[in-house]
Amino acid sequence: MDSILKLEREPILASESEAHAIQKLEVALSQHAPNTATVRLIGPNGDSLDLPVSVYTLLRHLVHDLAQGHAVTIMPIETELTTQQAADLLNVSRPFIVKLLESGEMPFHTVGTHRRIYLHDLLEYRKRRSENRRQYFARAAQEAQNMGLY
Repeated sequence: MDSILKLEREPILASESEAHAIQKLEVALSQHAPNTATVRLIGPNGDSLDLPVSVYTLLRHLVHDLAQGHAVTIMPIETELTTQQAADLLNVSRPFIVKLLESGEMPFHTVGTHRRIYLHDLLEYRKRRSENRRQYFARAAQEAQNMGLY
């Protein structure tokens, strides 16, 4: 059980010696859509199991990120984050997160006197923020085009 909990919390970064194998694995996994064929996992003793589509999809994303040189962390969506952890994930300051919470832009709850944010709420905020930025830049580009600047 400890090893499972550790996987959820510790970032995993592929070593340089694994890079070639991960690149090959990424190519192999990308050749099939998750729901077009049965994917089997074969263990060291020869036993095989069918991988559910959700696990195969997660594996594809994981291998892709590792192949890009990114560290990867797996966390349940219900994970509670401190304000500092939330700030780190969004790459913003902790006071900025506190302002978001206090303004009601992101839900939170308290544990004792400490604010906690569910990961799914943080990811939803990030998605909204990205969409708002996309819309803003699309409008700005359209205005620039209308003015003949673009």
